[in-house]
Amino acid sequence: MTIKLSRGDLPADFAPGGAIAIDTETLGLKPARDKLCLVQISTGDGNAHLVQMDRTSYQAPRLKALLEDAGVTKIFHYARFDVAVLKHYLGAETRNIYCTKIASRLVRTYTDRHGLKDLVRELLGIELDKQQQSSDWGAHVLTEQQKKYAATDVLYLHELKSRLDQMLAREGRSALAKACFDFLPARAELDLMGWPEEDVFAHS
Repeated sequence: MTIKLSRGDLPADFAPGGAIAIDTETLGLKPARDKLCLVQISTGDGNAHLVQMDRTSYQAPRLKALLEDAGVTKIFHYARFDVAVLKHYLGAETRNIYCTKIASRLVRTYTDRHGLKDLVRELLGIELDKQQQSSDWGAHVLTEQQKKYAATDVLYLHELKSRLDQMLAREGRSALAKACFDFLPARAELDLMGWPEEDVFAHS
């Protein structure tokens, strides 16, 4: 595994291919309060590129353009949060989204364990180390442990998508999953506007 780190934006020569796995690290779980610190990307080749954000300007035109490129699939785990954070800080309207957490909920109805660690363990037989999950991502210099943790959050998403796609097709829920993925930008916008828990579809 090779981990490359850049500051502020993706390098000009970054080649995404047809699909990228993507994740974010923030200072907490409230986008309006907790700043975006890191964006991790993998093209599915076993390597990861980390973009450490300039938390004063958030000017990342190449990263924003990639997020908005409808020709590139963006594979997230729990895309709802990441899409909201990327919109809030980068102004990005992320397009062509796939969420492994939603896919898991639609097909792994035999369990209530849909975290990335659970998915990777069951479907791929790999045990993830999540010790750095709550570390200080705002540090100017990230530790090697932090960088490795951030990379592993995206290294397995392509393979998870492949396995989950097979399960979605088997259960006849591929179209339903696609409809859920397409709704995610609106769900993220609702979160940012103050409806994080309220079900706007509820009768009362």
